[in-house]
Amino acid sequence: MNLLSVNRLLSKFLHTKRMDPTQKGLLQEKCILVDKYDQVSGEATKNDCHLVKPNGEILLHRAFSVFLFNLKGELLVQKRASSKITYPNRYTNTCCSHPLSDILEETEESNALGIKKAAQRRLNYELGIPKEDLPLEKLKYLTRIHYKDKGDGKYGEHEIDYIIFAQNDVRLQANINEVSDLKYIKKEEFSNFIHRNKHQLTPWFHLIVHHSLERWWDSLDNIEKFKDHQNITRLKF
Repeated sequence: MNLLSVNRLLSKFLHTKRMDPTQKGLLQEKCILVDKYDQVSGEATKNDCHLVKPNGEILLHRAFSVFLFNLKGELLVQKRASSKITYPNRYTNTCCSHPLSDILEETEESNALGIKKAAQRRLNYELGIPKEDLPLEKLKYLTRIHYKDKGDGKYGEHEIDYIIFAQNDVRLQANINEVSDLKYIKKEEFSNFIHRNKHQLTPWFHLIVHHSLERWWDSLDNIEKFKDHQNITRLKF
């Protein structure tokens, strides 16, 4: 074994050793692998889905990003906890996660029903939002984006990301192992917020903010007009 291989193994050992135990356990959840057309190709642990291989490749898998607005039209933004393994201490949209292959109902594909059920689960787990505050009919599947980011060089992202919009007033109780800050932001204050925190955004949030968020936000009362379940938008920095 050469010195480079030894250093990689040592780095992996030290990184794993200092992981938060709850987050480390979540790495064993099974994500859904897909090809670039979002056709299911298998499954892999969350850990394996986010590892950056020596050649820079990352397994492509399904994910979702929820943008939740209150009835005043303010967007709920979270800051990821320092215990998060990928992109800790970064601001992002309301909730971002993955449908799991071993939860049968989250593999349902019609109208992204499985994605919506996964979103309900994670909204409750991360933010304490009861399902009755955001029933499935409140979760609007808009479109999909495909992006890749190598993160810290060990863990990154490569996702077909389902964009989900929702609007309602909800009860919140943040899980501090997942979220370190929650805030509603008015549309007229959002540009300043992004400018102040431009180096603290998750890559998918950065891409969505600069590609589509403003026009979607302007049309909350008619968000269905942006529904596109046929195409996948490929976004790059």
